[in-house]
Amino acid sequence: MQPLIKLGKMDLVSGGDPYVIAEIGVNHEGSMELAKKLIELAKQGGADAAKFQTYKAATLASKNSPAYWDTTKEATKSQYELFKKYDSFEKPQYIELAEHCKKVGIDFLSTPFDDEAVEFLDPLVPFFKIASADLTNIPFLRKIAAKKKPIILSTGASTLAEIDLALEELKAHGSTDTILLHCILNYPTDNSNAHLNMITGLQRAYPTKIVGYSDHTLPDETMLPLLVAYLLGALVIEKHFTHDKSLPGNDHYHAMTHEDLRQFRNMVERTRRLMGPTSVKAPIATEAISRQNARRSIVLRHSVPQDYVLKEADLITKRPGSGITPLFWDEVVGRRTRISLNEDHILQWHDIEAGVDHAR
Repeated sequence: MQPLIKLGKMDLVSGGDPYVIAEIGVNHEGSMELAKKLIELAKQGGADAAKFQTYKAATLASKNSPAYWDTTKEATKSQYELFKKYDSFEKPQYIELAEHCKKVGIDFLSTPFDDEAVEFLDPLVPFFKIASADLTNIPFLRKIAAKKKPIILSTGASTLAEIDLALEELKAHGSTDTILLHCILNYPTDNSNAHLNMITGLQRAYPTKIVGYSDHTLPDETMLPLLVAYLLGALVIEKHFTHDKSLPGNDHYHAMTHEDLRQFRNMVERTRRLMGPTSVKAPIATEAISRQNARRSIVLRHSVPQDYVLKEADLITKRPGSGITPLFWDEVVGRRTRISLNEDHILQWHDIEAGVDHAR
């Protein structure tokens, strides 16, 4: 199959494996040791990319910015105060993390949230990810588009008109490849609010775009939302990632672990085996014996002499399918036998004359 686009080390192809992004975000909580461990765990789980978030509280949120997450899970009620807890990494730390990803063999990504981050991340990332909340941030979209790299754009809480505008701005300022991610901007997202059918809605609205899914549901042992998204055609899957879902606060409680990720990868592999390599309906190689033995042939109900004109009452259809197929029932009725034939004989073309006896 022809690649649709190259993301990092992976060529995306229709019906192929999804590109999986382990969204570490700031679940390292300022620890370089933990950040590197999470990269290694993401690789173990089968992720294609380990992604962080690069921001400074002062340029991301005003001091009067209320929470939009579940405050029973993350008690901080100010965006500014929450972001301030986890914005300690600077350019040298991200360079170090990118090097560690290279060493481990996984793509390094980080979502920028200001112009400075775009500039120093540019040489470190194979493509840019734009968060849902910045879909309407026109000057920021232009800044990223000017880097002329592929872009993954999350579409949480957006309208089609807003997506249209974002795509127009990105294209006008240099971006040629944009992937759209369906996303629901709830932390966490109830399964009843996941609205995975919106994936097909995006595919319908943007038939030339690759569509993926950024998930905020609470993970379970089935990883069902991710699997359903893949079956609907999502070729990029993003989910928050942690080493311990029981940790309080921030993005741990709706994140997946490397065990969850491995389960999803296994489910994708099993599903792809079930789906098969083609959508064209045709017999497969292992069905040859069934076509031969489980289908029917035209069989004699009783013995007949040579030069006998076969009538419908003389014939029955039985297994196996090694004789004349009942598809030619009308062509067999009225033909003369070349030789005498026994009861239950499976008719072959060489048993009967070539032409129909119209005197029947």
